[in-house]
Amino acid sequence: MSDEQSRITTLEELVAYQAKTIEELSDQVAEQWKVVEQTRLKLDRLAERFLTLEDQTMDAPAITKPPHY
Repeated sequence: MSDEQSRITTLEELVAYQAKTIEELSDQVAEQWKVVEQTRLKLDRLAERFLTLEDQTMDAPAITKPPHY
């Protein structure tokens, strides 16, 4: 095998390895994006629930001492 052919083969192997790595990284980013979206939805639901509970406690009558104190 000539030196030029050897270099071409080495470059082709490198490109194939890099393409595989890029595909794996892309899959990981897609999976992490799903997790981020799920977490964001949970946070939105918790924030809404917190605001609802906060509104309910604001409407509650003030705690006062019973008349016998």
